[in-house]
Amino acid sequence: MQKYKNLLLAVLFSIFLGACSPSIEDPLEWKIDDFTFTNQNNKEFGLADLEGKVWLADFVFTNCTTVCLPMMSNMTGLQEQLKEQGLDVQIVSFSVDPLFDKPEVLKSYAENYGADLSTWNMLTGYTPQEIDDFAMHNFQTLARKPENDDQVIHGTYFYLVNQEGVIMKSYEGLNPPVEEILADVEILLTED
Repeated sequence: MQKYKNLLLAVLFSIFLGACSPSIEDPLEWKIDDFTFTNQNNKEFGLADLEGKVWLADFVFTNCTTVCLPMMSNMTGLQEQLKEQGLDVQIVSFSVDPLFDKPEVLKSYAENYGADLSTWNMLTGYTPQEIDDFAMHNFQTLARKPENDDQVIHGTYFYLVNQEGVIMKSYEGLNPPVEEILADVEILLTED
């Protein structure tokens, strides 16, 4: 009888511990479809390269005259904070203007912001329609370039993606809640 009591206590204790461990609040749980695009080094880069890694994603373009400037600055600052805290996180920026944003243009753009391109991939190598479809289907956001306009309508969120390629959370990229993002990253990294 004592054996069963001990077993029951062990089970209850493990349930209690599991309930106490932090987890992402209100996770989105949007699975990302497989993709392979071209990065700033003109190399193929895709979901397979991110397997087992926590990453942040956003949608930007180099000719942007409005929201991309603060988004890039905010993501660069976030990258610095992640490094300072020893948090191993990849960053992926999808260009929403792929006809203009060739690899060398993206590389120069990111370097101008001081981005560490060893953990940040700027992606292109698809058509405007493909990125619009990809953004809507996977991230539930627009990436649409109106006719006769050099600006692209796109979302301004940062997306936190887990090790299995599932979007767990989104945050406003124009005024990101840095402490919340860092805390959520830590949760995902400890779940690994």
